[in-house]
Amino acid sequence: MCMFKRFFVYGSLGLSLEILWTGFNSFLRGDLTLTGHSSVIMFPIYGAAVLLEPMFVQLKNCSVLLRGFMYMTLIFAMEYWAGLVLTFFNICPWSYLNAALNINGLIRLDYGPLWFVVGLIYEFLYKRRENL
Repeated sequence: MCMFKRFFVYGSLGLSLEILWTGFNSFLRGDLTLTGHSSVIMFPIYGAAVLLEPMFVQLKNCSVLLRGFMYMTLIFAMEYWAGLVLTFFNICPWSYLNAALNINGLIRLDYGPLWFVVGLIYEFLYKRRENL
């Protein structure tokens, strides 16, 4: 599968997961409509998971804990830098300033387990790319 197609798959999956995540959180706040949301700006950020692909190859023989931790760390870094750039242009669609474990309002450390799993999902898709 070409890199452009994988970029599209990763971006679409990321947007879908974000909408499900925010919908689930709305339910936890008592909103029974399960309203989820995202921003089109997020598509290329999630699609940028193609930049993780060399890591998928390099870490293939490592434990799932090491792989997930590395993906989580890189996703945090990508989220932080994307947030800095978008904030500079005043178009950042997220702010974590009210979250207890935030760094500069751009990332939430309590989302670490989520990014750990998302990285492994992207790795899984990459390994099965011929079937997509």
